[in-house]
Amino acid sequence: MTGTDTDIRGLAALRPRLPSPLREVADGRFERHGVRLLLKRDDLIHPELVGNKWRKLAPNLDVSDGRTVVTFGGAYSNHLRATAAAGRLLGLPTVGVVRGQELADLPLNPSLARCAADGMRLHFVDRSTYRRKTLQETLAALLRAVEAEDAVVVPEGGSNARAVRGCRALGEELGEHADVAALACGTGGTLAGLAAGLPRGRRALGIPVLKGGFLADDIRRLQERAFGGQRGTWSVDDRFHHGGYARTTPGLDAFADDFEQRHGLAVERVYVAKLLYALLALTEEGAFPRGTTLAAVVTGRPFP
Repeated sequence: MTGTDTDIRGLAALRPRLPSPLREVADGRFERHGVRLLLKRDDLIHPELVGNKWRKLAPNLDVSDGRTVVTFGGAYSNHLRATAAAGRLLGLPTVGVVRGQELADLPLNPSLARCAADGMRLHFVDRSTYRRKTLQETLAALLRAVEAEDAVVVPEGGSNARAVRGCRALGEELGEHADVAALACGTGGTLAGLAAGLPRGRRALGIPVLKGGFLADDIRRLQERAFGGQRGTWSVDDRFHHGGYARTTPGLDAFADDFEQRHGLAVERVYVAKLLYALLALTEEGAFPRGTTLAAVVTGRPFP
């Protein structure tokens, strides 16, 4: 996999489309401000391991050596679905630790049903335990509970040092094509790697999809673990979460519907819609000088 520190022979057999396509879209709303908009179509990397999920999972799965992969997520986690699909495709056992013990007695929603159909064992935990999942004692107890004490543990959202180094390839692929490379962020791992891979003079912009204003500190910590310190030029803008993770507003829905009609692109609502909405709002605020080329990273497709 070009641009990473790992040799991912097993995943290469799945024929990822790398580098992912980079396409310009003609949109008068940007053009009237002298801004070009490019779409970095990471959603086309692989039909089942789409977008930044490929870039973050590949380095972690490469070290699994056939062991069970244990990871974490909420009831609608894209990361859980991608991990389950990878397990099926590569013949790796997977376990998803799901936030919300109350869900154990309910029918599986479409997202978790897809995980189960791909062979992932689901283990539901109460929200208090889930918040403590990174503590050594809690994690050890969870691994015992799922009978996978020697598992490869991948954190929520897939963001760890290996994943960040894997996402550096995204910045390298964009190279000199864009002045600003932007993406929607959950745990921050993709932005941390993207910024490190961009050449000098280019910058990365993150649009958090969760409330809280905590992401900048998380990104700094991820870069410290991956590279020993901060890399690249990056920033986050916390104004466009539209109420929090998986939340939407009538204005966001209307914007996404309109973008789909203008450009023939199905817009994923949890991440991609918020990114594109933010880029247009920032453009109209004059945040980008005339002559700026923006690259919006399309990290996923709508589900189901």
